[in-house]
Amino acid sequence: MVAQKGKDLLLKLDSNGAGSFVTVAGLRSKRIAFNSETVDITDSDSAGRWRELLAGSSVQRASIGGSGIFKDAQSDATIRQRFFAGEISNWQFLVPDFGTVQGAFQITSLEYTGSHDGEVTFEMSLESAGPVSFTVMP
Repeated sequence: MVAQKGKDLLLKLDSNGAGSFVTVAGLRSKRIAFNSETVDITDSDSAGRWRELLAGSSVQRASIGGSGIFKDAQSDATIRQRFFAGEISNWQFLVPDFGTVQGAFQITSLEYTGSHDGEVTFEMSLESAGPVSFTVMP
C-alpha cells in the first residue's frame, strides 16, 4: 500500500438518523484505536506459571479522537448538543485504501482551547456503544 494523506481520513456523523453521513467540522488530526480487554484464567496449575487467557471472551471497543477547528456554527452546535445530551449516534471513520469503520458512538470528551494570537480549537473523543462494523474498500 502506498502512503496516504492524513487529510483523507474522514470522521462522519449520521446527521438525521437515516444514514445521511456528513463530515464533521474541520478536523486537522484524527485517530482510531481498537482495544480488547482480556479475561485472565491463570491458576496454580497453569503451565510454567504463564498467564492464560480465555479466548473469545474479551470486551472489545473502538475509540475515536480528533482535533481541529469548527468551520461553522451548525457543526459546532451539532457536536455540542450531542455531547450535553449524552446521545449515542451512528458515526463513520473512513481510512483511504483501507475501509470504513461504522457504528454507534458517544462523545465522551469535548474540549475547547485557544491562545490570544490564534484560533479557537477543539478536541473530542468518542467511544463505541455497541457493535462496530468494518467494510473493506474495493
